[in-house]
Amino acid sequence: MILLQTLSVDSLATADTLAAEATKENIGLLDLLIKGGYMMIPLYLLFILAIFIFVQKLLTLKKASKTPSHLLDQVKVLVQSGQIEKAKALCMGENTPVANMISKGIERIGSPLKNIEVSIENVGKIEIYKLEKNLGLLATVAGAAPMIGFLGTVTGMIQAFISIAQEEGMVSPKLLSMGIYEAMITTATGLVVGIVAYLGYNYLVTQVSKLVHNMEYTSIEFIDLLQDK
Repeated sequence: MILLQTLSVDSLATADTLAAEATKENIGLLDLLIKGGYMMIPLYLLFILAIFIFVQKLLTLKKASKTPSHLLDQVKVLVQSGQIEKAKALCMGENTPVANMISKGIERIGSPLKNIEVSIENVGKIEIYKLEKNLGLLATVAGAAPMIGFLGTVTGMIQAFISIAQEEGMVSPKLLSMGIYEAMITTATGLVVGIVAYLGYNYLVTQVSKLVHNMEYTSIEFIDLLQDK
């Protein structure tokens, strides 16, 4: 009976020790991000850059798409009644790509229709450039982040094997596993950053395409207005 009690006490003590060790070895997300190595620094910077570009372009596109749907109808009424300056002032007050294109067309009224079309097209190209600015950089982040992550994994594995080679006698499995999982952290982080940047890039490209289509449609409507005038 005494022997059984002793064994039970020993078992409980062993279980408590193992539980304490498991708790000690429990690694949180923050620990993983810290243990990724120095290659995590450029990944963090790329992630911040991607978020900054996405938010900036999102606000720009939101502002650019605020052109009132009835703007062209108001311009049509003013132009047909001969109030050219008032129509131009109305467009300049909106300060959006569509309004800027119409404003340039109104400014060229009296010139040949072909010249008006060219002027509107040139303004449209400038506005599209503004809308697409920094999108290429976001695409670069989407492609570079996973590659940097893989590079961090390779360098981490090299360091792990160097540490193993410097060990004398039997290599500890813990040493090997720690070296491997720390190296793999950069790959996971690079993939996360790349996926976020890629999704953000595709969303912004879709929104820019919609806005460009609206600009083209409005410019055609304005040219038709001048032909009917």
